[in-house]
Amino acid sequence: MDLLQLCEWRYATKKMDPARAVPAETVTRILEVARLAPTSSGLQPYEVLLVTDAATRAKIRAAANDQAQITDGSHLLVFAAWDNYTAERINQAFDRTNADRGVTIPGWEDYRQRLLSAYTARSAQQNYEHAARQAYIGLAFALLAAANEGVDSTPMEGFDPAAVDAILGLHALGLRSVLLLPLGYRDAANDWLVKLNKSRRPLDEFVKTV
Repeated sequence: MDLLQLCEWRYATKKMDPARAVPAETVTRILEVARLAPTSSGLQPYEVLLVTDAATRAKIRAAANDQAQITDGSHLLVFAAWDNYTAERINQAFDRTNADRGVTIPGWEDYRQRLLSAYTARSAQQNYEHAARQAYIGLAFALLAAANEGVDSTPMEGFDPAAVDAILGLHALGLRSVLLLPLGYRDAANDWLVKLNKSRRPLDEFVKTV
């Protein structure tokens, strides 16, 4: 399928088949696409936790309005944003870029200093909210990557972040949960949504030309 066909095929799967597991190598490819997603200044201010443990996923399901896809799917991705931009985190990102490129560019180093000055002057909450918005970009890439692999997924905001943070010990990692993404395969015989037409505004209403 081409990209548009993939977008038509995928949907927020409501019922997954617990008997079918996504192969580990397929999950790795989905994660690799998310890793390659763009982020502001290339800082990658979020991480993805891959949760396969059944007991942990059951706890998260209880903190997520009992959404069954979390346990019926075989894998759960938790997108967790940095709780703050710190000088250490910013410097690590810039140092990694320099090492990967094998060169230090003066203009890039000037940009490092501007970010250090601007980001560390902001509140932790403001920085977290910025980092959380970057996580949504990674989620979008993961959604399309999953569809490209023929894997179903359900993006979720409907959960108690504080509870999920506690379950996964995110506070100690300097992270806060933002999004959940169960991966699995649809149970087409029992999913009420699978046969319904996708509903979106038409293009001429969705796009305004200026």
